[in-house]
Amino acid sequence: MNGTELLATLQAQQDKATARAGELRDRIENLTAGLAEADARLAELVTARKVIAELAPAGHEPDPPQQATTYQTIVNAFNQHPDQTFRVRELHELLGMPTGDPAVNVARSRLGRLTRQGFLTQPGRGRYKKRTQRPLRRFVSGAADGAAASGVEAEGDRSRDRGCGR
Repeated sequence: MNGTELLATLQAQQDKATARAGELRDRIENLTAGLAEADARLAELVTARKVIAELAPAGHEPDPPQQATTYQTIVNAFNQHPDQTFRVRELHELLGMPTGDPAVNVARSRLGRLTRQGFLTQPGRGRYKKRTQRPLRRFVSGAADGAAASGVEAEGDRSRDRGCGR
């Protein structure tokens, strides 16, 4: 490569770098303008919030907390009566909920979920009761006896529970 070719290559690289720098400057200008607009909008919102807060009545109390969800209501009922076994309709009557078939079917589904999650037991068909104690986990005997005594599962047991082969 002679001197003329080298100068031409350097000129091409300089032109590319100049074009790239110009593009970046344009982007910076656009971003700066966007930032200024966002800052102006933020200032407007802060001002509006202050004005509304000043105009609100001084003795205004905040909204009451949301009512408990149906799941929370059901769980509370079982917590208040931990030794009692409920049928779905009995539970609805206790809670003052509708006892029609559609409402009872929805509640039956909810109780099934709570049973699968381990919160409730199902001592008989259509009957639900609060689980008083979680079932014990399986432990591997032998090398993990110390782990079992301390309440820690052995590694092989966890992988088997996940469906992994070892």
